[in-house]
Amino acid sequence: MTSFDSGFKVVYSSAMRELARTTSAAAVLIAVLAIGSPGGKLTAGASTAGASAHYETATFAGGCFWGLQESLRHIPGVIKTTVGYTGGSMPNPTYETVRTGKTGHAEAVQVIFDPAQLSYEKLLDHFFRNHDPTSPRHHTDGLKVQYRSAIFYHSEEQHRIAERVKAEIGQSGKWSNPVVTEITPATEFYPAETCHQDYRERNSAAHTCHVRWN
Repeated sequence: MTSFDSGFKVVYSSAMRELARTTSAAAVLIAVLAIGSPGGKLTAGASTAGASAHYETATFAGGCFWGLQESLRHIPGVIKTTVGYTGGSMPNPTYETVRTGKTGHAEAVQVIFDPAQLSYEKLLDHFFRNHDPTSPRHHTDGLKVQYRSAIFYHSEEQHRIAERVKAEIGQSGKWSNPVVTEITPATEFYPAETCHQDYRERNSAAHTCHVRWN
């Protein structure tokens, strides 16, 4: 064997090992994306290829999160929905602590969506059509703060669009009372317990407070 042949084998073997290593890493990444984060579920038929780099996140609250998740998860362009708690002051809240109204959290739904199929403005339209945005559920009025109407924006563009859409809804004359939906920056989102995820999908006969307003 010539020195050239020996050198070529060394280089070739090294290249093959590097290719195997990077291929394995890519396979692991795809597997993780296919599973999704704990507490949430990918929409049936959604592709995980491309690492979802172009997807965006939206977070909404409006009544019980069971019904809100059910009303949002079937929208074309929605990739994943997760129910949880956000907007409060206590770390690691649970359903039992949030239901007291003392933690300040809202029952919320975090939505992963594809802006190429569904715009944030259109998603807001679905949100406003599926709950009563005039219900003043706040600490000050003694009603359940966890059921308040709220939009938690993840970018300044979302903030701008949310303020505009809320103003348009308020001026439309559709509601006799003022639209009181809160619009605040997104803070840490705590996924709810497994028993609350996709609850309405698993319990279709369960009560819901969400009715589509046309």
